[in-house]
Amino acid sequence: MTTVKPRGEEAAATAIIGLKVRPGLEREYETWQKAVNAAAAGFAGHLGAEVSPPTSLQPDWVVVYRFDSIAHLQAWINSATRQNLLDAGSRLFDGPGTQQVVRGGEQAPDPLVTVVVAHRVHPDHVDEFLDWQQRMSQEERTFEGFRGTELFRPIEGLQDEWTTLYRFDSAEHLDAWLTSSTRRKILAEGEKFNEFKLRTIDNSFGSWFAFEENGKQAPPPSETKTAIAVWVGLYPTVVLLTLALSPLKMPLWIGLLVGNLLSSFIMSFLTMPYYVNPLLKRWLRPSPGASAARTNRIGLGIVAGVTAIWAVVFYLVTTQFWTLP
Repeated sequence: MTTVKPRGEEAAATAIIGLKVRPGLEREYETWQKAVNAAAAGFAGHLGAEVSPPTSLQPDWVVVYRFDSIAHLQAWINSATRQNLLDAGSRLFDGPGTQQVVRGGEQAPDPLVTVVVAHRVHPDHVDEFLDWQQRMSQEERTFEGFRGTELFRPIEGLQDEWTTLYRFDSAEHLDAWLTSSTRRKILAEGEKFNEFKLRTIDNSFGSWFAFEENGKQAPPPSETKTAIAVWVGLYPTVVLLTLALSPLKMPLWIGLLVGNLLSSFIMSFLTMPYYVNPLLKRWLRPSPGASAARTNRIGLGIVAGVTAIWAVVFYLVTTQFWTLP
């Protein structure tokens, strides 16, 4: 049975982006893409990114971003940082790219070939579409090499399409299904759903798209780590804002109202993605097999060190060099 992800479920989110690079600009594109990936790594919830060059299965460059939630992925996708990078690299591409986003799924232990299919479905035809997808899944399972399928609903504010992922153990077995008379017959039965985008992702990172019964997904940081990380960013943010706003001599209640609003934006768009997350990345999300005790010692040492530095700086600023009005 095909699994359909519910609308409200909060889980890891993956963006699959296809790009057609102009001939002769591949080297420049790779340099640009490294800069984009580095920027993405600074955003909250970033779990990883991979880039795959064109293959016999996939004619475009494919980039996969994985975040711990739809909200964090959406923050990156819609960020001014990413838009500025896209504007800077626009001359590298032959036409607009494609993008699909899926919620949930876990990394698989084995590299498989994954197909991503995106459908636009009219709201009045959703039940019929689900029945048609169920028939498609039942037939897929009878083909050699089939390893699983999953159907994802549209994501409000980010993607209007239904996205289906299905996996095979080899390109040969996948091609047998894609070119089969069985599949052609089912496509004919669902004629109204035949406007779709299909993207094949080769073994290089097909394992990014496993399903619920496979693999182990890295858990998010604990609530204690999250609280400490926020504190590390909040202290310098609040003190700097207080110093910046103090010459305005606002009443306490207005000063706190304005300060809290500004600190929320600064924490979301500057402090956490560009300061705290890169600084504490290995502590918040240690690599598999890393010693927990050693990771915690190093992480807490960094926390103590940077906090002490900020405390000394602010002590000197507010007592030796400047006195608050």
